[in-house]
Amino acid sequence: MEQSEAAAIEQARAGDPEAFRVLVEQHSRTVFRLAYRMTANEQDAEDTVQETFLRAYRQIRQFDARSKFSTWICRIAVNCSLDLLRARQRRRESEDPIIPDSAAGDQPSPERLAFSRQVQRKVTAALAELSPAERAAFVLRHFEGVSVGEIAGVLGHSNGATRHSVFRAVQKLRRALEPLR
Repeated sequence: MEQSEAAAIEQARAGDPEAFRVLVEQHSRTVFRLAYRMTANEQDAEDTVQETFLRAYRQIRQFDARSKFSTWICRIAVNCSLDLLRARQRRRESEDPIIPDSAAGDQPSPERLAFSRQVQRKVTAALAELSPAERAAFVLRHFEGVSVGEIAGVLGHSNGATRHSVFRAVQKLRRALEPLR
């Protein structure tokens, strides 16, 4: 799969739109999950995915393979998400929940549903209080399982600064969610 991705990248860099489509298919789910967790809105996430791949298509010749393609595309997705969040903040739109509803087989009790909604609102509010860099670092590390080194590449920070951003985000979330214990 690594060789086929490398071949697709080279073909896309040579102008083959079919090869770029292969890259979109390989990475679109990851980009959507990242965008959804960053923007907290499904429609905004879909718009971000489109913008991410549009930018990537326009800039594919600039990809020089110093990092993984997934790191490069995630960096573009984070930038697109941050652009959208800044625009949203300017418009002062309200945010939708970040954590998608789970589809459980058993029907939870009304008390459990109420508590879940309360937790979801608290987590959403706590994530919204993080700085964009903290939010991106936290989402990439704890939702996407991306390594600190790759996150540093995505954010353009050093490994130490990235670890510190993740640490600060975790500390802020713990403080915000402490009343739920």
